[in-house]
This record gives sequence, C-alpha cells and structure tokens, in this order.
Amino acid sequence: MESLRARGCCKEKQLEVNEENLEKIDSYFGSCSKLESYNWLREMSGLDIPDVIEVRFKNTRKGFYRNVNELRLKRGDIVAVEASPGHDIGIISLAGEIVEKHREKTKYHGNREELKKVYRKAKQVDIDKWKEAIHQEEDTMLRSRKMATDLGLNMKIGDVEYQGDGTKAIFYYIADERVDFRELIKVLAESFRIRIEMKQIGARQEAGRIGGIGTCGRELCCSTFVTNFVSVSTHSARVQEVALNPQKLAGQCGKLKCCLNYELAGYEDARKHFPDTGTVLKTKQGEAYHLKTDVYRGIMWYGTGNGGGQALIPVPTERVLEVQAMNRNGKVPDELIEIIIPDRPESLEYTNGAGQGSLTRFEKEKSRKRKKRQRPPRNYRKN
Repeated sequence: MESLRARGCCKEKQLEVNEENLEKIDSYFGSCSKLESYNWLREMSGLDIPDVIEVRFKNTRKGFYRNVNELRLKRGDIVAVEASPGHDIGIISLAGEIVEKHREKTKYHGNREELKKVYRKAKQVDIDKWKEAIHQEEDTMLRSRKMATDLGLNMKIGDVEYQGDGTKAIFYYIADERVDFRELIKVLAESFRIRIEMKQIGARQEAGRIGGIGTCGRELCCSTFVTNFVSVSTHSARVQEVALNPQKLAGQCGKLKCCLNYELAGYEDARKHFPDTGTVLKTKQGEAYHLKTDVYRGIMWYGTGNGGGQALIPVPTERVLEVQAMNRNGKVPDELIEIIIPDRPESLEYTNGAGQGSLTRFEKEKSRKRKKRQRPPRNYRKN
C-alpha cells in the first residue's frame, strides 16, 4: 500500500511474538525507503537499552523520543509515542549510540528532558487502528481539496497524514501567498470529526513527494534519499565555477538543484590555499586578469590585454603565488608560464579483448567464400 510505503514500510518481516503479553505483532523495516537512516555504528552497538530513539512517520517527518520505560527497542519496531493530544504510531529508524551523533547532524538543539516519551511497543490493537486511519487518508485528501476549491482558496492540499490514534490529521498544503483558512478548518473539523492541523510545505517537499526524473537521467534525489532539505544558494555555483544559468541550475521544483551542495565542501577545502582571484598579475607583456579556475587540477586561467579579453593562459597556482609575491616586492616577470595541455585523440579505433579489431569480419569471410565458389576449376578449358 502506497501510504505504508510513504512511512518506510517497504518490506514486511515475519510476525514477531511480544514477550510481555504473548501476542503477535507486525514489525517493518525500510531498506528501500528514503526515510531510512544508515547506522554506521551498528557493529559497535551492544545490547544496552537505548535512552533516546529516532522515530519516523509519513514522508520526511521524524522525531527524537525518550525511552522512559526502559524498553528493549531496536530498529524496525513499531512504537506508540507521545503526541498532542493522544498518541502517535511510528517506526524506529535509529536506536543506540548513533542517535546522539544523528542529533548533532540534524542540528537539534533541544534539551533531552524536553523530548517526548515512548509509551510502549505497539500492540496489535494499536496497529489495527493505525492502519484503519491510514486507509482514510486518500479519501480525506480528495474531499478536502474540493472543500478548499468551493471556498475559493488559492491553495493546494498535497497530502494528509492521520495520527496513529485517529484523533488528529495533518493537512499539508502549498500556497504562493498567505491564505486565510480559518473557515476551511471549521468545515474540515465538522466533516471528519477530528482535530485539524494545517502545515505549509515548500516546492522542494512537494517535488520529493511526487517524484520524477532529473536532468541527469536519474530519479530525483529528493524523492529517493534526501530527507533533510538544506538551503542552496548561488554561492555554491560560484565556488564550483558553474555558469549562472537559471534554466540549467533550477530543478523541477523551480529552486536551485540540491546536488549543487554535494561537492561544495570538497571545492571549498581545495580552494583554501588558492591565491586571491581579484589580484591582477603584472608582467612585462601587460596585466593579466583572472577569468576562471580549474580547482582540482590546480590551474588558474588568465587573460591579458584590456580586461583580459585576449586568449586564455593556463597558469598553475604555484606560479600565480610566485608572481604575486614578485609584484609585492616591486618586481615584474617577463611573462606568465603556460601549461601545454595534451589534445584528445581525434578518433579511437575499436579493439576487443580477443584482438579481433574489425566488427565486419564475418561479412568479409562470407564475401571470400562467395568469391571462391565463383572461381572456375583448374582443369576447366574455355572453348
């Protein structure tokens, strides 16, 4: 079911027996889910009772909870956690020592005592009620869209998430402008008899929920593995020497592509010891202006003449630092040292592992056999 898949329930384990009340309960784990968190400390984890766990819900909603009842919990267990009001049902995505590391990564600054509590492992009654609430989500979303249209609201309700006990629902919506949905909340509360919470999401979250294919030919990162959206700015493109073309830098959501941040740290680390690009290099042939940089090859391209309008000259960073030091001391070098970059071969000949270079060798063999058949015998005499 798609709603369960959105909660990370990609595969279902065999039924497990709860030791406390000896009843069978479901247990899920999401090896193919975008909500999955990789536990790189799993080999070092012992059998200790976790103090804080990470619980996942629908889409990218996650939270940290305290194990106040000292339950033996592990990744994949379905648990009932504290909510406002009532309780919610979620799936443990991380448990153990890795949780504290993950809290630092997500920049969660809250105090541990302020975390909500884990009530218990979900019983079969809890899971049945949870699944019953999940079945109502699609119908609730379609009906709420019609209600918003009838009220003339300029908004789109993209998704609905029911709380585990079925007493509350979160309506995720997209709107370009500020929307007064107080009347809509009254209509929704009267129709569904539940508590209503409206939550606005951005274009990135909506694109991740819908999915699609990116310009790279692969499925969108936000719909596969990206769970925490980080702001992307044009600074990332400038550091990586990417042309500031809005059509190429924008993703399907209309915002800057998330992949601009993937290699940003590597570029920033590589450019720490690079010379200042704003300094003009003075030589006896004229002034040289910086135009572009090849970060990983350590080459800076300069142009001489009026504003660097002439041919590009590749200069290694060591030489740039040397010329800048000479200029500071009042010395002017004769010229900039160029790097000879080997050209690519114009054509590549095909050779396979067996050493047979021609792809049409079988056709040539057939033509040879055909010529042999047409050749007259030796004893043949022409009259």
